[in-house]
Amino acid sequence: MKVLITGAAGFIGSHLVDRLLSEGHDVLGVDCFDTFYDPTIKEQHLGDAKSHDSFSLIRGDIRDRALFDALPGDIDVVVHLAARAGVRSSIEDPNLYTSVNLGGTVQLLEWMRAADVRRLVFASSSSVYGNNSKVPFSESDPVDHPISPYAATKRSGELLCHTYHHLFGFSILALRFFTVYGPRQRPDLAIHKFARLLLAGEPIPMYGDGSSRRDYTFIDDIIDGVVAAIDLATGDQPVFDIVNLGENRTVSLGEMIETIGEVAGIEPEIERLPMQPGDVERTYADISKARELLSYDPQTGFREGVQLFLDWYEQLEEGI
Repeated sequence: MKVLITGAAGFIGSHLVDRLLSEGHDVLGVDCFDTFYDPTIKEQHLGDAKSHDSFSLIRGDIRDRALFDALPGDIDVVVHLAARAGVRSSIEDPNLYTSVNLGGTVQLLEWMRAADVRRLVFASSSSVYGNNSKVPFSESDPVDHPISPYAATKRSGELLCHTYHHLFGFSILALRFFTVYGPRQRPDLAIHKFARLLLAGEPIPMYGDGSSRRDYTFIDDIIDGVVAAIDLATGDQPVFDIVNLGENRTVSLGEMIETIGEVAGIEPEIERLPMQPGDVERTYADISKARELLSYDPQTGFREGVQLFLDWYEQLEEGI
């Protein structure tokens, strides 16, 4: 297949590029290399892909209509990962998040309609569940009370996808990712940030009492789910579905910090701070639908995943 990936240079996008290339697909990546974090890191993510004959890269902003006018029309399926990320930053600049995450998604959907490209995998987020009192979180649960602009844009993106499925026969899988971690993780995300501080001998900020819980999902398991979703979206019959991709177990913030310290062999120094606005109390994925539809079966336990992350981080710091 020929696969278009938006946000191709990011954490999840670059792993997906590598997986699809290894499976013999042609991949067209789109990324604007924004400055949310150092763009040179994203350039490194695509280091191997750039030398691959089956990969091409277009640099540009998904809000730019001219970007889409320049795209070829022979795309089999689109994986839409590009978005402005980060819960706390979305509270500071909701206009930017709305512009990128909604305006950019509409631009993509409209180009797909005009180009008759009607197969899409859309990256949503566990944040759409807000402070859901029922656990684990199921796709059938109400998601009408997001607690950050970022979460609201992701839920709105799902609704836009359903509209294009209904009106124009798009085949769409919307995947709700649960706290993805692993090599190439964004520097601002907790495991990466805490490992960096720990190895530098600096205190780790712990927001709240350490009891908040997350369903941490290793990147390789997420990519397995995305590839399976591509296969389902490219079937003969148009489909629309929303699917959780998580680990189906939770780890508290305190446990997470303790595990990083144990794997690194360093006793963490904790700086206790108040909870941050927009942070949910927990995430916890019911993955029964993913198991049924995608044969999804996450394999990487949290401690193993932290070890794999730290191995990658240490090599990164050594310049290997």
